[in-house]
Amino acid sequence: MAGRPKGRPNRVTAEMKTWLSGLITKNRRQLEMDLNVLEPRERWSVIEKLLQYSVPKMQSVEAKIDLSQLTDEQLDIVINELTDNLRDE
Repeated sequence: MAGRPKGRPNRVTAEMKTWLSGLITKNRRQLEMDLNVLEPRERWSVIEKLLQYSVPKMQSVEAKIDLSQLTDEQLDIVINELTDNLRDE
């Protein structure tokens, strides 16, 4: 099978990411000044759009536990973990 290996970005994509990274780095001061000129709502809108390229989106996770299948000891562990997590928050 010919072509690029799975998971490796194509050459154009890699070159574009490198170019954009360099462009942003070279113009960081101007970008910050441009952001500061915007109204707060516009500024945060731009920041939010940029964040999606640097921070992974969170996904909700659902856990289903059949508590009737757990022993008393396992239930105590679950309760302790939950209460410890609540105290940490």
